[in-house]
Parts: sequence; C-alpha cells; structure tokens
Amino acid sequence: MKTIHGVCPIIPCPFDASGRVDLADLERVIHWMARHGAHAATLFGIAGEYYKLTDAERIQMVPVAVAAARAAGIPLIVSVTDHATNIAVERAKQWQDLGADCLMLLPPHFLKPSAAQLVAHMTTVARAVTIPVMVQYAPEQTGVAIPPDALWSVAQDCSTEIIYKIENRPPGPTISRLLALSGGKARLFMGNAAFQMMESHARGCVGLMPGASMTDVYRRAWDALLAGNRAEALRLHNLLLMVLNHIRQDVEQIIHFEKRILRRRGALQADGCRLPCYASDPFFDQIFEELYAVLAGELAA
Repeated sequence: MKTIHGVCPIIPCPFDASGRVDLADLERVIHWMARHGAHAATLFGIAGEYYKLTDAERIQMVPVAVAAARAAGIPLIVSVTDHATNIAVERAKQWQDLGADCLMLLPPHFLKPSAAQLVAHMTTVARAVTIPVMVQYAPEQTGVAIPPDALWSVAQDCSTEIIYKIENRPPGPTISRLLALSGGKARLFMGNAAFQMMESHARGCVGLMPGASMTDVYRRAWDALLAGNRAEALRLHNLLLMVLNHIRQDVEQIIHFEKRILRRRGALQADGCRLPCYASDPFFDQIFEELYAVLAGELAA
C-alpha cells in the first residue's frame, strides 16, 4: 500500500471549449503535476469542481486519472462527496475497485448533520474499504464544525488507516489537539492552499494539498522544511502567499486563476469553468500579472 505524504495537489477539472470534460487534458495535467514534484494527485477536491460534474462524468474520469497517475508514478487520491451514507459507501467501494490508492471523504453538510451523525457516516464509509481514507475537515466551505475528539474517534473505530486534512481557521489548535489525542500518531495534512504551511509543519503535519498550478514551488518549500532550511521555506512560501492573497479571496476565484496559470504553463489546453463561476476584471487582472511576474522566476519550465 502506498504511503500518502508530501505535496498532493488538487487536480483541476478540465473542460473543453464546449464545456465538456476533456479527458486528454485530465491525463496531461496529472503528468504535468508529477513532473513538477507532486507526491500524489487528488481528484474531486473542492477546487476540482466536483459539484459541477454528473455521476457519469466522474465515473468516466476516475479510470483515466488512475491510469495517468500510475504511468506518472504517483498515487491517486479520489474524493467521496456523496451525502447519503449508503451511496457514499458504494462510491467508496467503486473508487477503490477502479484503482484509487486513497480516498478523501468530505462529510455531509447540507442541513447540518450532528457530530454524532457525521462520525457514524465517516466510520461506516471507512470500514467499507481497505485503502487509506483521508477525512476532510473544511468547515469554511461546509458550514459544519466537528470537534477534534469526534474526528479522532473515526480513527479509533476503524482498522483502515485514517488520515486527516485540516482546513478550519485557525488550523493550528485542531492539528495539535488531534496529535495529542493520538499520542502523536495521527497523520495530518493541511489544506486551504497551505496558507499556514510554516505553522502546520511545525505542529506536525506530514503533507499539504494545495492547488496544482504552483506545485513546483510548494514542493521546493516543503523539501526545504524537511531539510531544516526554514529560511528558504519561508522565502518561497512568502512568494506563494503574495499571489494567493490576491487570487484566493473565494474558492471560485482560485479555481479560475489555477486554471489560468496551468494553461499559461502548458498543463491545460483550456481554462474554462462551468457556470456559475468567477469572472475577473481588468483591475484585478493587472494586479495578478504584477504579482505573478515576481513569482515567475521561481517556476520551472
């Protein structure tokens, strides 16, 4: 079983000029991510527009992504986002059978289920598979808070490896609490474009799940942290933050600019998003270009 760690970016969902899922571009961007340092790739994350896809499209995409990731030599994480527990169980089994190396599990959030209901959902889904399951805690997007003790109870009740992706704000106390509850054994990832990478690594995170467009800079910053070179990690992270502070003011906005950067860098042939989506304007674009020009010197070819 492959160990999930390090820089594991979200795969953008490529759409062609007609708005259809572009499977060739999906394959292309996964290979690009691997060449630029991704330790793994993540399909159907929030920044991957899973909520704008039909079931048929997702089922079509998974085998293509599995094959591309295997050819590129990296694990593939596939997200289970279904709200009904029985459907989420079937989806988890389906993604596992199609070749996913790890699942990410976004708990139900519509109509705000209780913490006990969420724990039951996550535990039931995790018990249905044998591959690792990454529990995604993203209350900023879902509007549902889950106490750390409840999150940790999922790992206690499953033989399957449970990983946690922490995306609340601030994430630090939750990271430290989960590590305390687990006796230091919990494996934690940071999300939210790794805005708090320096702190999250210092507290014990073993990986991050940013967007794909600046994978190489994230990888260099992460490698610097692992090597104990915090000064270099801080320098690179500050460059990332400079751009992210502008383009990550909401989720649809960063999806727009992630695709725009990826197209500019040759990873995607098209950068369209399905409506409703973010629309930029000349003033915003001008600032983006100024900031991106500063970062551009750190980007690989």
